[in-house]
Amino acid sequence: MTDIPRFHPRYASLVARERVAAGVKSGFTSSQGLIAQGRGECFDYLLGEKTTESAAVATRAAAALLLLAEHPALSVNGNVAALVPEEMVALADALGALLEVNLFHRSEERVKKIADLLRASGATEVLGENPNAAVSGLEHARALATRGGIYDADVVLIPLEDGDRCEALAAMGKKVIAIDLNPLSRTARKATVSLVDNILRAVPNLTAQVKELSPLSRSDLEKIVLEYDNERTLRQAVEEIRNHLQAQFKEHQRG
Repeated sequence: MTDIPRFHPRYASLVARERVAAGVKSGFTSSQGLIAQGRGECFDYLLGEKTTESAAVATRAAAALLLLAEHPALSVNGNVAALVPEEMVALADALGALLEVNLFHRSEERVKKIADLLRASGATEVLGENPNAAVSGLEHARALATRGGIYDADVVLIPLEDGDRCEALAAMGKKVIAIDLNPLSRTARKATVSLVDNILRAVPNLTAQVKELSPLSRSDLEKIVLEYDNERTLRQAVEEIRNHLQAQFKEHQRG
């Protein structure tokens, strides 16, 4: 990776780019993942490159939902593997949840490389190398799933995913948690809980919330989920973008 000075104003953003580029070179991230990373980075700029109030509320609801789940599962694709492999393992450990590899541009070699990366990051069990079921409503390779994993899960975390898989999982009766920097995307709108945040911040924040909320009673967790409104949260995220842009414009005028 390029040696990026920590005082660089775009340090976090440049590190993320380097990780995805390294993932492409290592063979577990597709070249199309570079485009997806750039698109997300654009929205992160609009949010002010910080975890907003709406994202914090969504993170708390997502943690409660995962703690209430009888069988939670965490989906991992190439960009997730490039950006937060150790963080995903830590989240899975905090929940006692399973990790499952699922790819849009699937090859068995890529699946194995990601599974090996997760195991090298501390995962004891990774699913996805031998799928034995399919998500109804999808004809692409993303339909592939594993019994005992995502296929049988009641709550699924799908970071950096496309809307059609989110919609298909929801149609199966699953609660879906998305991490998507675009509050207007189909993924964000179709998910049960949408974290409009950078995955580099979102996954560690989610793990911290899981640990903080784990002592709560089931009724207290249910109250958090019941009071959460995903549409309201997405509207707030759009408002936060608007407010940030107005503040930037005013600062530019003063300068």
